[in-house]
Amino acid sequence: MKLWDKGISIDKKIEQFTVGNDREIDIHIAKYDVIASKAHAKMLQKIGIITVEELVELLGGLKILENQIENGTFVIEPQFEDVHSKIEFELTKSLGEVGKKIHTARSRNDQVLVALQLYYKENLGLVKEKTKTFFDTLLELAETYKDKVLPGYTHLQVAMPSSFGLWFSAYAELMIDDVYLLNAAIQTVDQNPLGSAAGYGSSFPIDRELTTKEMAFSTLKYNVVAAQMSRGKSERTIASSLGSLCNTMSRFAMDVCLYMSQNFGFISFPDELTTGSSIMPHKKNPDVFELIRGKCNKIQALQSEMILITNNLPSGYHRDFQLLKENIIAAFEEVKDILDIFNYSIQQIIVKDVDIHSDLYKYLFTVDNINTLVVEGQSFREAYQKIGGQVQDGTYVPDTSKHHTHVGSIHNLSLDKIREKFPE
Repeated sequence: MKLWDKGISIDKKIEQFTVGNDREIDIHIAKYDVIASKAHAKMLQKIGIITVEELVELLGGLKILENQIENGTFVIEPQFEDVHSKIEFELTKSLGEVGKKIHTARSRNDQVLVALQLYYKENLGLVKEKTKTFFDTLLELAETYKDKVLPGYTHLQVAMPSSFGLWFSAYAELMIDDVYLLNAAIQTVDQNPLGSAAGYGSSFPIDRELTTKEMAFSTLKYNVVAAQMSRGKSERTIASSLGSLCNTMSRFAMDVCLYMSQNFGFISFPDELTTGSSIMPHKKNPDVFELIRGKCNKIQALQSEMILITNNLPSGYHRDFQLLKENIIAAFEEVKDILDIFNYSIQQIIVKDVDIHSDLYKYLFTVDNINTLVVEGQSFREAYQKIGGQVQDGTYVPDTSKHHTHVGSIHNLSLDKIREKFPE
């Protein structure tokens, strides 16, 4: 069944190419098409297109489909082009002529757009919730290991003293920036596009404020052309926000892989969280973190894909938009899984003691020792040259007793302030 069917057969090769794998993808938005259809039916009754009795029938039929979707028995068979045609078919099969009225005053473009907006809005919220869970875990780890010394590096060279508390809370605070972008994406998609029809509105006296309220959108995308043009813009915005979060997690995963290696040896994980080698029995490979890194980097590329598909399209609807659904939905599902597995795994981290008296870290405290001389009255340049000379001639002996007191430093993590910053 096709909603645009005019009784003319279409070439099977053309049909396969144009439909693609929409049926499989549309399972993810089936729930939201039902939500939108319920709101649309209530609006049709209010403006007199259907009767109260017909509305009751339609809502009953949609409730049955909603239950099927929820319990996993809803299937989009090959004879259907997409979820929208499947739902209309089922309503018509069970309700007869009443079922055929559900498409009145809307286009399939309209249906896809609003279902996706609802899916995006809910899933951005879920990603934000999972990010908050991960954020809380990192701050708890920061508190637990705030006194554990960790060498800091610049250019992958030993630089200055850091701590595990500073490391964990750094990534926690970076996630706040990612949530700012998630919130921007939520605000972008939290606008009801239903009523734009094929992109230019409808001659029916539809009530778009009613459907906005019914679907719990914060506002309406008033201009109908703007509503259609939001397809593509929404996906670009979402890809940017998910990519930002994935950048943070990818860098964190890279740190984990680095710090697990024997050359660093700062952390470890239980054997059951690592994998081995087929020929090297000593190996404990950080596969989960390598996959997190790779998956996150793949998702960061999504914004470029969304831009390239949509960036030179004129106004109005184009079939190119169909290509946005698959990878943006896949990215949502992937990011949610990554957040869950990262949070689960990092809680089992084994933090090791770092011997700061080892020759490897002999120069970790040179900056602190320069600063001590400055406090004692020397100029910075004089103190720098003195410590530098000691390093060069091999007479430098580190003083490891210096404390950093300013906000956000190794001995003043300000975890409470970071926690307060997390946005609603």
